[in-house]
Amino acid sequence: MCGRFTLSTDIKSVAAKFGVPPTLQASPRYNVAPTQEVVSILSNGSAHMEWLQWGLIPSWTKDESIGSKMINARAETLAEKPSFKRLLRSRRCLVVADGFYEWKKEQGSKTPMYITLKDGSPFAFAGLWDLWHSPDGRDIRTCTIVTTQPNALVTSIHDRMPVILSSDGCDMWLDSELRDEQALLPLLAPYPAEEMTARAVSRLVNNPKSEGAELIA
Repeated sequence: MCGRFTLSTDIKSVAAKFGVPPTLQASPRYNVAPTQEVVSILSNGSAHMEWLQWGLIPSWTKDESIGSKMINARAETLAEKPSFKRLLRSRRCLVVADGFYEWKKEQGSKTPMYITLKDGSPFAFAGLWDLWHSPDGRDIRTCTIVTTQPNALVTSIHDRMPVILSSDGCDMWLDSELRDEQALLPLLAPYPAEEMTARAVSRLVNNPKSEGAELIA
């Protein structure tokens, strides 16, 4: 799964990386957690940045609390589950990060591991989003992060990993004209292990209220 990640890269650098206008204001984040807003990229013909709340609230549900349980979506069942099938065809997004955490079981305890690309650059998780109209009139845009089988690096840490898209994969995932599941699903493969690195970090990250660069020290 993916339950915590970072985005400490300057937002203007993020915008340049993904070729979108830097329309958001964002501070460095070292402990992004479910139910919080995340920097995302959507496309309605042209790609643009938006804030999305992490934890999918499907448009048809009456229960807002379901969002905290739908932070991830398994790539293997996207085309089958009603909650995701419609979104796979028409509401795909990128969730921007520059690292993520998984907890490795070691000698009766769990060690937080920080996983990044070797060059430290920002990247995009494959995401799905939806718009929920609350009974009190609020419109809430939420998202979930797609997960897949772990690569050779992550497999020693966890049995799942978030889908990280290549540059070409990002373009295809955001293509609003592309609705063919058979063309989309191959994008949801494990990212090449040789391009990633992992290291143990502070247990301060265990508390979702903790924040700051010391978390990845």
